[in-house]
Amino acid sequence: MMNPRLQAEGKANCLNQRPTMNPYRFAMGVILDRLRWDLTMESFRSRRKVRAWKDRFPNQKAVIVCNGPSLLRTDLDLLSGLFAFGLNKINLLFERNSFRPDVIVALNQLVVEQNADFFNATEIPLFISSYCRKFVRSRENVSFVHTAFQSKFVRDCSVSINEGSTVTVAALQLAFHMGFRDVAVIGCDHNFAVRGPAGATVTSGKVDESHFDPRYFAGGQKWQLPDLAASEYNYSMAAEAYAAFGGRLVNCTIGGNLDLFPRMELAEWVQDRHTVPN
Repeated sequence: MMNPRLQAEGKANCLNQRPTMNPYRFAMGVILDRLRWDLTMESFRSRRKVRAWKDRFPNQKAVIVCNGPSLLRTDLDLLSGLFAFGLNKINLLFERNSFRPDVIVALNQLVVEQNADFFNATEIPLFISSYCRKFVRSRENVSFVHTAFQSKFVRDCSVSINEGSTVTVAALQLAFHMGFRDVAVIGCDHNFAVRGPAGATVTSGKVDESHFDPRYFAGGQKWQLPDLAASEYNYSMAAEAYAAFGGRLVNCTIGGNLDLFPRMELAEWVQDRHTVPN
């Protein structure tokens, strides 16, 4: 049975929606939103920086380090020498081991606001949603990316990216943009302890059982419940795009419920050579 509090919040979300669908209103909103971003100096600076990452690592391996509890059972020493994408609050892992990602991707406004102190102090390259500029100061290692409501897998991220219902999909698009064609995900459990309406904003309890650190969303922090079905749809588009260009996506997560990508042991994937056809 659904938690009564989550059920009430889901009902409130439905009641606040318009009963009709107006494509003109939606299209105008998208255009105005895009213009507000394009007419800023930051949009020019960020697009230049994102373009500079294009095809920098042709046909190489990369790993997307997701934030599920299984990450704590993963041997991160195997990632030595590999390009790694960290997501959201991956910095909570830093006090446990010496692993550091090469870049970090964070799009959700609640996440970025909560983790702003770290984002404003780190020298790790960041890809942050353009909607979060009020939380993260502009500097050379920060690229703000515009997210658009188009259902497609974006292979060139210099204009906009598809948020894809999960930051993992954004990282997969950025990996393709950078030239990686052999990509593994780890810590992608695709399973959450909290149940409720997809995308609903809820208040966390004392500890977080859905991520690798009990502090991830805890102590009354706001967070948005996952949309697993929409995530799977976007994962499918990602897998099709990589395959179409001779690449592959594999799931090296220990356990979990994501079965859309072929599974491999992380140690096996690290040693395996995947040849991209010419």
